[in-house]
Amino acid sequence: MLLEGVEIVLVKTRFPENIGMAARACANMGCPCIRLVDPERWDREKAAPLATPKGQDLLDSVQLSSTLAEAVASSTLVLGTTARTGGWRQALLAPAQAAREAAAALSRGERVSLVFGPEDRGLNNEEIIHCQRLVTIPTDAAASSLNLAQAVLLMLYECANAVRAFRAPPGAKKAETAGGRAVTADEQERLMAALKSMLLSLDYLHGDNPDYFMLPWRRLFNRAGLRRHEYDALMGLCRQVRHKLN
Repeated sequence: MLLEGVEIVLVKTRFPENIGMAARACANMGCPCIRLVDPERWDREKAAPLATPKGQDLLDSVQLSSTLAEAVASSTLVLGTTARTGGWRQALLAPAQAAREAAAALSRGERVSLVFGPEDRGLNNEEIIHCQRLVTIPTDAAASSLNLAQAVLLMLYECANAVRAFRAPPGAKKAETAGGRAVTADEQERLMAALKSMLLSLDYLHGDNPDYFMLPWRRLFNRAGLRRHEYDALMGLCRQVRHKLN
């Protein structure tokens, strides 16, 4: 499939009909996987008519997760969508920019998660922490909220275009990535937890909301595209600092 390696992650979706329409969008754009995180209601029979015949296999293979962290654990690039800006939501990408990053990751054989929040409120602050990059779809200010399936289709369309543009010409040798494989979302969360623990021990982080003050560090490592050997070195540093402090 064109977007092999891309996973659509729908968080706390309220209406199974929207899942069906998202499945149709996935089938249209060649995306093979839908993951549902703690859906409010999951009823395949209600989703099926909106998925059309092409989306039925996707509904059959829907994967359920209890948490967003679990759903994106194996991905190396996690792109979250948001209509809101400011505060926790900084350095937002346009869909085409995000799609180019996704295409580059896919070309290296990595997995990419596209994350969408509930229809009525979108992703909350605790959920966007698990997204390495945030994407916003520009709309008219008077109507900034998109239908869930519309947003899924638009993001997949941009990713499909980016993948086509990124593909090497026939016969070209695929470039090897220096430094080994990229870290997964699960590994990056472990690193953030270790870094947070170290910074709290150093009294660098303080106050009632250390997670908010960790956001600049998260953005730094999200942009860095850490490789596994860099992850190992940083985890070792955190362990040594905590050891010396104890």
